[in-house]
Amino acid sequence: MKNTVLLIACLMTSLLFSQEKENCHKDNNHSNCNSSDRPDGHAPIGVMGDHTHPKGGFMISYKHMTMGMQQLKEGSENATNANGFTNYMVTPQSMTMNMHMLGAMYAPTDKITIMAMANYIENDMNLQMMMMGMTRNFSTKSSGLGDVSLSALYSIFNSNKKSLHAQVGVSIPTGSIEAEDATPMSMGEDIQLPYPMQLGTGSWGTKLGLTYQWHGTTSSFGAQLNSHINLNDNYQDYRFGNRYQATSWVAAKANDWLSASFRLNGQFVDEIKGKSDMVNPMMVSTADTTNSGGLYIHYGFGVNLLQPKGTLKGLRLGAEILLPLYQDVNGFQLDQSYTANLGVQYAFH
Repeated sequence: MKNTVLLIACLMTSLLFSQEKENCHKDNNHSNCNSSDRPDGHAPIGVMGDHTHPKGGFMISYKHMTMGMQQLKEGSENATNANGFTNYMVTPQSMTMNMHMLGAMYAPTDKITIMAMANYIENDMNLQMMMMGMTRNFSTKSSGLGDVSLSALYSIFNSNKKSLHAQVGVSIPTGSIEAEDATPMSMGEDIQLPYPMQLGTGSWGTKLGLTYQWHGTTSSFGAQLNSHINLNDNYQDYRFGNRYQATSWVAAKANDWLSASFRLNGQFVDEIKGKSDMVNPMMVSTADTTNSGGLYIHYGFGVNLLQPKGTLKGLRLGAEILLPLYQDVNGFQLDQSYTANLGVQYAFH
């Protein structure tokens, strides 16, 4: 999978370089640049690091993502509690993750845009326990700051209504991997929660990406490859699986302030490596690292709204919903039933 992503990235870069020779910032022909002054000038709100800014450009943003997990799966097939109770005392029933993301972008030059992102995470999982033939439902919660990321976006070219930029970044392990809550098995005492309920990775990581966009008169197209690679085991002797993502979208501009989009998104997540001694993999399926990672393919619909002029020129609102097309998980897990993204962005010079 890793080699495939790298090969596609190299081929994409070579192909696009063969078509483009000039950069609009160099020849000052900004009318030929991909423009943010139209509603589809940015990708759907769920895509991160999709655009760069001209020298001196600055943008602040807030995004809210809700991911709902509602169906048990084994591999690509739907599963039931009975499947889980053959190996574990506790199985998950559903989970909701809410993430609040604050971001900032600044372009010190036409070629480089710096991006920073911090987030606050709220996890809520419902579970069912089987003991002596009887079941009991309960829930666990965790919340707090997640990992912080810093990235540089490098504009490879931006001319003839086409653009290509690369992303190189670092993920800083600021999120906790010691989130706790009480469960029926802990007799009212707080104990460390399994891996999906943690707020960070505990590992330093790299973020690598490549984004291409084309803008026509009333429509646009974009594609992005990116990865998040965890570089080290954390202090509990495990590391979360690396993530590799490919996404593409098409958008149609209705007028100067509204556009609609359709997106396909594929993500491959490696299994967790190692294990923490703080959780019991025999007790609950979410504490067993073999039940982590998989292939997730979603499709989604979105809208972007832009204030094109006036006092609030540069203000954007975006909304998007992603739904499952195909999922093949490792082991026994909840699927990703939906992801809803809402956001506001404000850019100025």
